[in-house]
Amino acid sequence: MLQQCVIDAGEVGFVDSVDELLDQLLSGCLIVLTDGTARGLFVGLPGWEDRNITESKTQSVVRGPQDSFTETLRTNTTLVRRRVKDPRVNFKVGSRTKTDVTLMYISGLANEKLVEQISGRLNAVRIDRVLEGEYIEELLRENKGKTIFPTLYNTDRPDVIAGGILEGRIAIFVDNTPFVLLAPTLFVDYMQSAEDYYQSMLYSNAIRLLRYVSLFICMLAPSVYIALTTFHQDMLPTQLLLSLAAQREGIPFPAFLEALLMEVTFEILREAGIRMPRTIGQAVSIVGTIVIGQAAVDASIVSPAMVIIVAITAIASFVIPSYSMSVPIRFLRFVFMGLAAVMGVYGLTIGFIILTIHLCHLQSFGIPYMSPMAPFRKGMQKDAVLRLPYHSSKSAGSARGKR
Repeated sequence: MLQQCVIDAGEVGFVDSVDELLDQLLSGCLIVLTDGTARGLFVGLPGWEDRNITESKTQSVVRGPQDSFTETLRTNTTLVRRRVKDPRVNFKVGSRTKTDVTLMYISGLANEKLVEQISGRLNAVRIDRVLEGEYIEELLRENKGKTIFPTLYNTDRPDVIAGGILEGRIAIFVDNTPFVLLAPTLFVDYMQSAEDYYQSMLYSNAIRLLRYVSLFICMLAPSVYIALTTFHQDMLPTQLLLSLAAQREGIPFPAFLEALLMEVTFEILREAGIRMPRTIGQAVSIVGTIVIGQAAVDASIVSPAMVIIVAITAIASFVIPSYSMSVPIRFLRFVFMGLAAVMGVYGLTIGFIILTIHLCHLQSFGIPYMSPMAPFRKGMQKDAVLRLPYHSSKSAGSARGKR
């Protein structure tokens, strides 16, 4: 009676135990207890300070929405709800270790079995703390310990999440983190950017092709150089071979150790630039790279050609839109360097075949990771590697989430 006729608030519920009372009280709710009643009421009146909505710092775009998620779950769901004004948008709210977790999807587009599967995994979570979305991502991730590739997409852009649920996928919001998870996910998702849909088709497709070229450069450029200069010199033009031989004269290390030294040095500078204050981080990483590279060449520790290869590889790694995908690619770079140092181009070929088989074997909540290319699905090619005009791809999106 008190709940229906006296209290006028958007969020009112019952508490049946002292533990539930403390949970709601610590979440910023008002507790109402009445004499002679075994149950209490909680009234949602949270009033903590929130961070303002700013532009994305991890997936910036030139043209497109400039807002990004914050650490407040209610604000994040509102940013998506403002874009998807569909009455079929559903929320499933749960609480894992006193951290609110919300599933957002569109009824009729999302696979209900997949929704129940994710809900069941969340309900089975047994962990003493959830401080960021990675805790939930690791518990939901398939192929645990068997792959370095991400099988759950994370982003801080509301327009990406809105586009995902309109394709029939499920968004997973975790309180206290500005990153939202999207399931299921495919390999091609990590090579796409929100800006692809805000620019002309020709420009977007050219940039997508450039990303794939950059991915192969980031992963294979140092290893190809090692293989050619160590085992397959006859594959190089004579003039180029003479130039490389002259540059390597006096270098005390083989090409593999030379590349390993430069790559590790650059990774240290990259990490230092990220962890340092933003005002000086970029300057330190840029100046450090230039100074160390020039000093290494002058000291005849590395050749100028190796510095160029490492620089191109580093720049190419920044072209990959998703940081979650760039990390495993950077790790694989060292694996391919080792294969090239041992077996040359034959080692690279074997390693690439094993990598392809591994990617084709992965799944994200029952959907092949390399779909729609492996297995090939002709109907889903309208927005896979290339983006076709909108009038030809209106009905192609929901296939990812419904399969």
